[in-house]
Amino acid sequence: VQTKKEETLPPSHSQNIPTFYFPRGCPKEKVNIDAVIAKIEKTFSEFPNERATLEDMGKVAKACECPLYWKGPLFYCAGGERTGYVSVHKFVAMWRKVLQTCYDDAAKFVHLLMNPGCNYLVQEDFIPFLQDVVNSHPGLSFLKEASEFHSRYITTVIQRIFYTVNRSWSGKITCNELRKSNFLQNVALLEEEADINQLTEYFSYEHFYVIYCKFWELDTDHDLYIDRKDLARHNDYAISNRMIERIFSGAVTRGRKAQKDGKISYADFVWFLISEEDKKTPTSIEYWFRCMDLDGDGALSMYELEYFYEEQCQKLDNMAIEPLPFEDCLCQMLDLVKPQHEGKITLHDLKRCKLTNVFFDTFFNIEKYLDHEQKDQFSMLRDGEGENQEVSDWEKYAAEEYDILVAEEAASEQWNDGYEAELNPVDHQKASVLKYQMEKRPFFEMPSHLADVDLDEYDYDEDFE
Repeated sequence: VQTKKEETLPPSHSQNIPTFYFPRGCPKEKVNIDAVIAKIEKTFSEFPNERATLEDMGKVAKACECPLYWKGPLFYCAGGERTGYVSVHKFVAMWRKVLQTCYDDAAKFVHLLMNPGCNYLVQEDFIPFLQDVVNSHPGLSFLKEASEFHSRYITTVIQRIFYTVNRSWSGKITCNELRKSNFLQNVALLEEEADINQLTEYFSYEHFYVIYCKFWELDTDHDLYIDRKDLARHNDYAISNRMIERIFSGAVTRGRKAQKDGKISYADFVWFLISEEDKKTPTSIEYWFRCMDLDGDGALSMYELEYFYEEQCQKLDNMAIEPLPFEDCLCQMLDLVKPQHEGKITLHDLKRCKLTNVFFDTFFNIEKYLDHEQKDQFSMLRDGEGENQEVSDWEKYAAEEYDILVAEEAASEQWNDGYEAELNPVDHQKASVLKYQMEKRPFFEMPSHLADVDLDEYDYDEDFE
């Protein structure tokens, strides 16, 4: 058999596939790095010995074409915390490297805040940046004298950042997650908005105040940790015990404290309260889905739904209300969610549903369940379709609760007017915020063992590892 000669193919021209993956942002063609550096050097020439302190860094941030409140990260990344100032040479070397390797704001911000050798941000990385915001934002000037509250406010903001931005639940914010979020837009807004309470997504002091007061009421020994009994008292025992158990099981908490000592931290409580009051956001749906998915198989079975509904029935019996049989309730919920696969409800099903809050409340929040039962289905659907509304369920709740807290303090001050009545610490704290609102002259007084909590020693690792 004659072997067929292989025909030699002409040499193929190598095909250039354009780069399509840019983890540090897409390079911009016309960035004149030398012109930016020249502008920065001109700014430094205005400072004594061409050295910038943290107070000077606002001008430097503007020369770098960055938002004003990048000034802290710029200062610390150039080594400013060691000497209290940054020399022009050290800063220019640092910023030139950033411009050559990071091509968009998300990559630059991560580079400024991250630990050397990392390509993501953990909770501790945000502390110096937020401390600078606390120290220099006009909307937080009343907090200057109350240093013991700085770490509480900073903890709250960090939890809110991770709650919204860290979609992977990894405890590590990547460039891509930051890019997809609106966090950097909010950092830029800090410069334009003097009233910090207008920045409701992350920085609002009023939101922090509501969360902290709710926690303080539950944390009877004020050690910044609460146990099952403490959390069960939230909203007058509205949350079922079976759900409380799931929260303490570690399904949605990262700290070892929940398993070891049966307690959760203030940081964990921030996630709980926001999830409890707004069950329509992606993170809150994931939060409650994790809690209800007892076997962790990625779907809610009819057994798991019945497990949580049993306690709701007991509570209704105790209130002399006849509960709906589980089979009827199940039919209602399946009609509500319309799962793609018979016999199980997935996370995807719940994210498609417009009334996830009704679904979750049915199984573990008796107060809200009864509220929904009193509404007709059309009004609930209207509420659900108003999803694109400007004010979220969380913002509504925080605004209402803040008004209640302020009104309570107004009544309390009126009652105590003319007396030297001694307020307990939380009352004193609330009253001081009211004074700030009315007189812009706050005064805070906290028990000494809480005042000892130093920002640098505050243990975030325990909360989110």
